[in-house]
Amino acid sequence: MKKDVKLIGLTGTNCAGKGEVAAYFERKGYNYFSLSDLIREELRKIGKEATRDNLIKMGNELREKGGHDILARLVMKKVKDKSVVDSIRNPREVEYLRNQKDFILLAVDAPVDLRYERAKQRGRAESASTLEEFIKKEAEEMTDLEKGQQLHNCMKMADFLVINDGSLKDLYRKLEELL
Repeated sequence: MKKDVKLIGLTGTNCAGKGEVAAYFERKGYNYFSLSDLIREELRKIGKEATRDNLIKMGNELREKGGHDILARLVMKKVKDKSVVDSIRNPREVEYLRNQKDFILLAVDAPVDLRYERAKQRGRAESASTLEEFIKKEAEEMTDLEKGQQLHNCMKMADFLVINDGSLKDLYRKLEELL
């Protein structure tokens, strides 16, 4: 990865560690933005809880109304300096961000059973109480619907793939190797 990267995009599976990767880059001086936070703002406006189901539904509605890259366009209105943008879930968002100066996309993944354990520990409304439900919910984020979530397609577009299957120290070492 080039040292002069101004914009780092993060995509990847649920609970793979994108937040930890974002926090790492924040400590390196990057500003943090999340496309999911934009969706959470919309849910707050209408008084809905930010459950995983509601986030998926609202994200798809925003893409339906505003275009497939709406979240990327909205976040770029906030980006002023070196930034990391988390929660990229649609290839059109990637395409829009690729048109920005000095952009790279990192995909973060981990084994599904490890991600499920992380999901249980973080205590969010994940809409999955078993590993089977977790896998089924994830399938909703792996569609090929143009206006929907297409995590697998975004991950294929990544410049780098980071497998986060160890300790935080291991993750940071992998990120250092990219720098």
